[in-house]
Parts: sequence; structure tokens; C-alpha cells
Amino acid sequence: MQPVADVASREAEAAPRTVVVTGIVRDAGTQRPIADVNVMVSRDGVFNTMVSGAQTSTTGAFTITLPAVSGRSLYLQVRRIGYNPYRQTLAVRGDTVTVDVALTASLMGLQSIVVASDATQPARRVLGIAGGKAMAALSASPAANVTRSAPAGEMPPRGVRPISREQYDRIEDNPFLGVRNNPLSTFSIDVDRASYTNVRRFLTSGQRPPKDAVRIEEFINYFPYTLPAPRGNDPVSISSDVIAAPWQPRHQLVRVALQATRIETANLPPNNLVFLIDVSGSMNDWNKLPLVKQALRLLVDQLRPQDRVAIVAYAGAAGLVLPSTSGDEKVRILEALDRLEAGGSTAGGAGIELAYRTAREHFLDKGNNRVILATDGDFNVGPSSDGELERLVEMRRREGTYLTVLGFGTGNYQASKMEKLAKVGNGNAAYVDNLSEARKVLVEEMGATLLTVANDVKLQVEFNPATVQAYRLIGYENRLLATEDFNDDTKDAGDIGAGHQVTALYEVVPVGVQGTVTIRGRDSLRYIAPDRSMPSGATGSGELLFVKLRYKQPGQSTSRLMTHAVAARVNERPNADTRFAAAVASFGMLLRDSEYKGNSSAAQILEQIRAALGDDVGGYRAEFVQLVERWRSMGIKAGERR
Repeated sequence: MQPVADVASREAEAAPRTVVVTGIVRDAGTQRPIADVNVMVSRDGVFNTMVSGAQTSTTGAFTITLPAVSGRSLYLQVRRIGYNPYRQTLAVRGDTVTVDVALTASLMGLQSIVVASDATQPARRVLGIAGGKAMAALSASPAANVTRSAPAGEMPPRGVRPISREQYDRIEDNPFLGVRNNPLSTFSIDVDRASYTNVRRFLTSGQRPPKDAVRIEEFINYFPYTLPAPRGNDPVSISSDVIAAPWQPRHQLVRVALQATRIETANLPPNNLVFLIDVSGSMNDWNKLPLVKQALRLLVDQLRPQDRVAIVAYAGAAGLVLPSTSGDEKVRILEALDRLEAGGSTAGGAGIELAYRTAREHFLDKGNNRVILATDGDFNVGPSSDGELERLVEMRRREGTYLTVLGFGTGNYQASKMEKLAKVGNGNAAYVDNLSEARKVLVEEMGATLLTVANDVKLQVEFNPATVQAYRLIGYENRLLATEDFNDDTKDAGDIGAGHQVTALYEVVPVGVQGTVTIRGRDSLRYIAPDRSMPSGATGSGELLFVKLRYKQPGQSTSRLMTHAVAARVNERPNADTRFAAAVASFGMLLRDSEYKGNSSAAQILEQIRAALGDDVGGYRAEFVQLVERWRSMGIKAGERR
């Protein structure tokens, strides 16, 4: 008879060291695979702790590997916006568990209550419960849009109205301006893409997005394009294209595109990063803190030994979860992330102060010093007002520590606040709605997210009155600058990261075209007669417009000037990128129900997109086709073209 100890030893050696949970998620109605589904496995049935997770691929497949469990059961949770959540207890009888899941579409979707404000009435306070936390929201002023909602597939507590604190600043489309009185258009570049992913979240869940959530420039700039690399000493290139405007063939559409220098991850300067993570009660949802952890794990996997990262968490109080740690200690960093749990109110101001102090203690003179804020946007509790927070971020920016803002989840998303913080912090704002988006922002675009190559980038476009009668800038409404700001090096503007791309579109009314739009102009002047002649020695013959760009090298206070002339010639065979960007702008105008949408329709846009898919690296354009189709299927509102 063999000793009991030997038998136990052999059984332990034979026991699996890991358990793999794998399967495919499909739509219960269509049986089609569903991509970007959040799949989580827990050992204890609690899905904000002790969790391993994965995101389904385009084929609906997922694989989760976790340490062997002591018991015989695991707990599976499958969730995606627009579908009812799914849970199942899994029996573990070996080293692999295969489970296929069929998700049923949510019949409720997102329940929205728009709280309108009358300018003649005082603002009123609305009370409710969201995310397990009591909250109070003040109804919006006429300039704000407030949507109140509950997550798809979940019923709010009995007797409580579903609410949301999401807010978006009002956007007024840029008008057509006459060239004679307004020959110059000046604006700060914008590299944020958060609006597109946020609106994608609405459309995926079967809900119409608020029109003020749609920032057309952020839609256009979400997609990668093929652009010429910078030459010489400048970190950015300028290129252009002119086509007939798809929604108004008598007009022209001018595309001005910037490409920043690309830098391989291995060649990036050392990073001094501080993860500032919101762990307040409002983050206790599956697409908030659990997704934050998964997203930041992707970034940690990219860290090198010369990189450092610290973790600061904030809720009722701020605390240092992990002191600044070398990038080669990944296990220690990941363990600190895994320990985070949600609960408490939000003291965002105190958290930012501690994060900046931590970054300053390990400041790298020739490195990238950056705070990465991950939050649902709920800064309603804390020692600092919005203005004080912005001044703090601006002061630290001048010291050389920048700020990147990552938004997560639903219900508290404060788009304008997060964009403003990122803007004054010389960083960028992104909205992460799934793990694929986290991979895009933190892995594929790591250089653009973390390393700034040009500060205070401004564009000024001068239109030739001999060829252009009027123009309008599509998007960038909150980035417009005064003409004098272009040469003012003290005026803050947008920043470009390594590999970033920026596209600006102008709709142009050529000279001789009449009756298509109302052109905003000015009365004649009493003392100064308008000069309608071309200046002596002018060299603008044959040009449509002239682009000037100013930027600063990081750490410098004096700007440099670049220029680019655009010929008055329509490209009869435009490339796929220009045609695709035009279709994206057209869809943005439909979503906003813009008065300038012309003859745009979903059918026309779909035809244009499918003809301009190109190589479609990453599948982002194909996904856009699905979003347009989803929007068209939501039903027709009076006056809309589908």
C-alpha cells in the first residue's frame, strides 16, 4: 500500500495549475456572433473583486485563463450595452470549461428623461439614486443638455426614477462667413476623439445621442488615414485635398490634414506616469472600475524598465496605492490594480493634488511626466471648484507634468469638463467604452497618448477672395480663436502627440455660386471703405486658400511658423481617405440635424463609406458602416433623411 503522502503529492502534481474558460457569444435572435462583449469570471460571485475578464473578438470568441480554483464552481457574467446581462454558474471538472452564450436584446434600452430648463424659471433640484449612491443634480441652464437614464437591461430600484448626470455644452454650428469681411479663419487644433466613442455607446445601445454630444471634428479624427510623414526639422506635415461637397455639389470641400512624427514605442523617452483612478461609489459598475483595471493592464504590459508608474486612488479621500515603481515590476503593479474596489464619494481635487505631487517627486527632466486620470467624470464632491481644478492643472502643465483624461461608463459622464481639464493639461481626452477602444488608445496609439511632440498648435487659413465667396469650418466650434491669437505665443492651444493626425474640413462657396446658403456679413463702414482689390504684388493667383500653422517645440516659449498653399483645383479622383472623411462629416451633420446637412441621407452616406473603405486597418471603417445602419434602423423622425 502506497503512503498517503505520496498519493496526495501525485494528485497535486496532476491537478491543473490553470483553468481556461472559453466560448462564443451570439445574439439569441440572429445567432450572429457579438464583438466587444464584456465577459467576466469570478471565484466568489462578486463581480467587482476577484475577477478575470476578456472582451469577445469579431467572431464572438473569448478565452479567460485564471489560476486553478480550490472549489468546483466558477461564476460567469456576460454583459454588453443593448443586451440583458447573463449569469451562469460553471462546474469545473478539468482544466478547460467551454460555454457558449446567447444574449437577448434589451427591450427597455436606455430610458431617458430630458430635464428642460425654462429661462424664466429657477433651476430645480432632482434627487435620485444611481450606481448605489445618493446624488443630487441641478437641472441644466438653457445652454446645457442633461439626459437622465438607466443602464440598458437593468431596472432601477423600485420607486426611484432613473437619472443620469451626463452633460454636454451647447454647440452652435459654425456659419458661412463672407470672405470680403472675414478672410481669416483661426482655430486651435483638437486631437480628442471622445465624442465618437461616446456617441457609439449611445447608438450601440439603441439610443439617439444628444445632438450636443456630437463633435464632428472628433468623429473625423477618430479614424486613421494615410498621410505624408513630416520632413526636415518640423514635427508635423501639412497636406490638402479639394473635392466637390457630397451634400451640396455646387460647393467645394477642402481637407487640411496634419501628420505628426511617428515614434516607435521602444524609442520613446522614459515615462514617469501616475494613474489617478476614481474608486468612488459611482464607479461600481461593470463598465467602469472593472474596465479601468483591464484597460490599464494593457498599458502596464507595454512598460519598459526605464518607465515608472505610481497609482493614486480617490473617493472620500485620496491615497497612494502604489509608490512610483519601475516598469519591470509588472506583477507588483498589476497586483496593486487588482486590489482597487469602488465605494465612497468623490474628492477629485484632493486626488489630483496627490497625483501631481507624486509625479513631481520622480520628475524626469528629459522624460514624459504625465498623470493619467481614469474616471466616469463625477467631480461633484471635493475641495476644488471646476475653476480651481483647471488652474491647478494649468500650473502643473507649466512645470512640465501633463494630463491625459480617460472617461468610462454611463450616468456621470461630463464630456465638457473632462475635455477642458485635458486641454489645459496639454493632454488629450478619450472615452473608453470597451476593451478594444482601450487597446486602441493605450497600445496602438501609445506614443500619441503619452508623448507630446508639438505644443500650442494653431491653424490660420486665409481665403482668396478671387476664388472663394464664402466658407465655413466644419466642427471645432469650441476651438475658435481671435485673429490676433495666432501670433500671440502666450495663447494656449492644442497639442499633438507622436503619430497624431488632425483633419479639418472647410465647406467653400466658390465665386459665382448663388442662392445655396445665407452668408453672414457686415454693414458697410462709415470711415473705412472696404478694399476689394488684390494688393500690389500679390501671388495668390490660382490659389483657393493659404494655410499657416504655428507650433512650439516642447519646453519652448517661442512658436515656429509653417505654411501651405492650396490650389483652386477640384480633385476629380479623390482618394479614399478624403471621401471617407467627407462621409463621416455628413453623418455628423445628420446626427446634429444641422441646417447645413444639405441633401445628406443615411443611404447616400452608406454608399460613400462602402466605396471608401480602403485597407481599413483595425476594421474601424467597417464598424462605422454598422453604426450608420444602426442609426437608420432606429426609426424616422419628421424632417430627417434616412
